[in-house]
Amino acid sequence: MPKLTVENVGTFDVPAGKRLIKALVEEAGTDQLHACGGVSRCTTCRVEFVEGEPEQITAAEKETLRVREVTEPGVRLSCQINCDQDMTVRVISRLEGSGRKDQGGAVADEIEPAPEWTTK
Repeated sequence: MPKLTVENVGTFDVPAGKRLIKALVEEAGTDQLHACGGVSRCTTCRVEFVEGEPEQITAAEKETLRVREVTEPGVRLSCQINCDQDMTVRVISRLEGSGRKDQGGAVADEIEPAPEWTTK
């Protein structure tokens, strides 16, 4: 079972293959945003990887990051990542202080849209 460490929150066992956005909310109890419901249309689910950033990226995530001009090293969309290895992240897009009424819509168990894997 992979370990997810969330800075200033703790370390949690996460079922292998679980979407990072779901692990951040369900296991870690964070207020991580996901306004589009986890379908790579926005960038509200951004996290910054401290350790364990996956080498692969979905084509949808790559395109969303490009279009939204998110270029910071290690910043990824938690809705497009599966917890397949130990990782340490910093939550950088939270409900607190965002002015939004909630974190976002329900997130499917599987990555949406269907992932086409590529390299960063």
